[in-house]
Formats: sequence, C-alpha cells, structure tokens
Amino acid sequence: MSTSRRSFLSTGAALAGGSILSSALPANTFAIFNKTIMPGDQVNIGAIGINGMGWSNVQAALKVAGVNLAAVCDVDDNVIGRRMAELEKNNIPTASIKRYKDYRALLDNKDIDAVIIGTPDHWHALQMIHACQAGKQVYVEKPVGNSIAECNAMVAAQKKYGNIVQAGQWQRSQQHFTDAIAFVHSGQLGNIRTVKVWCYLDWKQPLTVQPDAPVPQGVDYNMWLGPTRRRPFNPNRFHFTFRWFWDYAGGLMTDWGVHLLDYALMGMKAGTPRSIATVGGKFAKPDSADETPDTLMALYEFDHFNIVWDHAVGIGNGNYNKDHGIAFIGNNGTLVLNRNGWEVLEEKKNEPRVSRPWQKSVDNGLDKHWENFIAAIRSHNAASLHCPITEGAKIATLSQMGNIAYRSGRKLVWNAAAGRFTDESVNKQYLSAAYHNGYMLPKI
Repeated sequence: MSTSRRSFLSTGAALAGGSILSSALPANTFAIFNKTIMPGDQVNIGAIGINGMGWSNVQAALKVAGVNLAAVCDVDDNVIGRRMAELEKNNIPTASIKRYKDYRALLDNKDIDAVIIGTPDHWHALQMIHACQAGKQVYVEKPVGNSIAECNAMVAAQKKYGNIVQAGQWQRSQQHFTDAIAFVHSGQLGNIRTVKVWCYLDWKQPLTVQPDAPVPQGVDYNMWLGPTRRRPFNPNRFHFTFRWFWDYAGGLMTDWGVHLLDYALMGMKAGTPRSIATVGGKFAKPDSADETPDTLMALYEFDHFNIVWDHAVGIGNGNYNKDHGIAFIGNNGTLVLNRNGWEVLEEKKNEPRVSRPWQKSVDNGLDKHWENFIAAIRSHNAASLHCPITEGAKIATLSQMGNIAYRSGRKLVWNAAAGRFTDESVNKQYLSAAYHNGYMLPKI
C-alpha cells in the first residue's frame, strides 16, 4: 500500500466529529481511536453499490482502524447524494471521496486497495472477477453468484489471481454461531437425522403489481441492468425488491438461505447433496408481481441425514416460535440456533438427556467480519478469512440447487464429481445465467 496517501490522522480527526452509523453511537466505538496505524497499513476502500448492504459494509469498515473511504460508485446519483449528505451531517468531509457511476472506472483507480461489491446479485460475479483482475482485494455481498456457473468462475478467479476475497456471510464471525456449531460437533445431541432451516418473514410482503415508469432522473438504468435482458423500467424491479425476480436474484432462498443453510452444512460437515426436491409457489398472493415463490419447501438428501428448507413471505410464526433459524434434531436433544442466540431442547424419552438454556448473542457479526477481512489483507493471509469465496460459492450453489429444482419442477440428482445435475436438459437451461448486452462471463 502506498505511504503517500492522505494521512490517516486527518481521517481520524474527521471521524471524531461524529458517527457514520448513528448520531447516538459514541465516537470511541471506532477502533481508530484506540490505536495508531502506520501510513503503510492504511487500507483505502472503494464501495460499488451503496444503497443497502453496500453502505452497511462501508459503515462497518470505517470502524476498523486505518480504513479510509476513498471512492464510491452507484448507478443512482440520488443514492450517492444521500450518502454524501449523511457523511457531511456527521462532520465527515467528502471532498476527497471520488464518485463514479461506472465501476470499471473505480477499479482503474490505483489508490484503491480493496472494494466492496454491494450491488444486486446479478452483478456480483462480473464485478468480483474484474476486481480480482485489477489487483483489488474484495468483499463481495452474498449470495456471491446468481448461478452455479458464476460461483465456479468466481472461485477460479480468486485462485488464479490470488486476491483476498471475503464473502459477506457475517454470521460466520459471530461467536454464538461458533459456540453452537461446536456443541453440535461435540456429539451430545446424538445421531442427527434431520436439520430444519426456516425463514418466515412477516416484514417482507408480496409485491403489488405496478406499471412500467420512466427511468428516475439521475439513474443509469442501462448500467443497472448490465448483463440482464433489456426491459422497461419498473419500480418493483429496482432498489431492494429486485430480489423477487429471477433475472436479478433468487428470492428468499438465496437472500436468507445462504446465511442459514450455511450453518446446516457446517454443523453436519456436509458437502453437496445427492438429490434435491421442492414444493411451493405463490400461495400468499397469486396475483403479486413477484416471480420467486412466497412459499417454498426444499428437501436436500444426504447419505445419512436430510436438510429441509422452509420459507414463507408475509408470515412471522416460524418453527419453535422463531421467524428464522436452524434446528439440529438429534436423538438426545434439538439445538435451535438463529441470529439472536441458541438453546438445546431436551428429548424427554431418550437417554442421555441433554439441554441448554438460551445462550444470547453478545457481539456484532458484521463488525467482526470486517475486522477479519482487513486483518487478512494486512497479513496477506487468505487462509485466515472467516468466509473465503470458496465457502461463499459452496452455499450459494446449494441455494441455487433448491431454486433450480423449483423452477424445473423436477427432483434433481447431483453428480458431485462432474459438478452438474444428471439431467442435461436442466443443466442447459439453469446451470448458467444468460448474459445479454454484450456482456460475457469470463472464462478463467
């Protein structure tokens, strides 16, 4: 890293004037006030896509000592303006923060060490691969790819170019998740035959149909579409709610599934399933604008156990009175885990009985995930990452399998050695995402 960049001390002084996260957040929350960082250890970041999680990542990154926001990129001038106003409101100067609409121009900036990719899912693969080719370290939001082929290409790119690439599955940096999985691995639950994973979110509702509309002023809509097919602008397909359309994402299965199914695989030390079958549809509101199912159950068959995924949009009454979670159901007890904590429920008719009271989460996973990413950059040690791209691709692939089984309407068998389904007609239609407008997925 260059030692001639803007002094870290001036950045620290600016941040001392206020918090990026909230006016209620004390200044000493930021790690930069607790130790001195040499100029050569400063990490300049550029954020690509700053409307949602991209901005949450910026906020978390700036809590890490020696991290400097050097550039932002978004196709929507309104978003950039709003974010810059937030910084200024907190007495953080923005004049030196470069602003881009085209991420490729940001990647050409030699002063940027690492990039955040917080764009919609359909952009993740291209931007991550191009960032690796540009020599940047990368923090890419989940799901890392919008198809199995994209996941494979992203893993290949990191391997070829040797970048530090962290997937944004920040739960892997939360202590209570680590503790819960250690309990599962201890064997105290006995034989685990079923893992139930669910996401029942009443704060997400099916979309009401809206007419197409003019592109909002300040939005580069062609850049937003990128490799997806051309179509008129529709507000349902834009900020945040793009998640419910196949061109751009994969609904709750890939939005929350990558977070929760990840722990099912970790707990069971599992690889890929033998078969995948699903049932579901648009049952809550059949005439909604959504393409992805509001109700879905997926059965993943492994050699000695099953994983069951269950999601519902618009309902909050999930299993064990929790709106999301993972349940490892063993002969001696059931461990229930979610973002808030974990517990073990006794299996009363079996011996030995095992139980644990609720173990509450006590830390901030996103903040710790960023501490881990920056530490890996400074140590040049990709092996220290809590969620390297290989792991992000593994769980994104599992989630894609569930969606492909639903979309194809078939029970699918996975050939792990070949890395594809045994049904070639399904491979042809769903293994890769269709690219348009002159874009191509690079061959690595």
